[in-house]
Amino acid sequence: MSEVIRRGKHETEWVTISLDEYKSMKRTIDVLSDKELMKQIEEGKKKGVKTLDFEELASELGI
Repeated sequence: MSEVIRRGKHETEWVTISLDEYKSMKRTIDVLSDKELMKQIEEGKKKGVKTLDFEELASELGI
């Protein structure tokens, strides 16, 4: 993850992140908010379906 730099005094706290990081966080929130998708993921885990985190998948795909 990138370094966070805070400059100046603001009434509201804020953080600047890269667009890629924002999109990744948004996709994660979308998946976690989808009850049907989360149910399918849990059912797959119970059946022993292999799951990978992003780093494992990227490594497996060579990216």
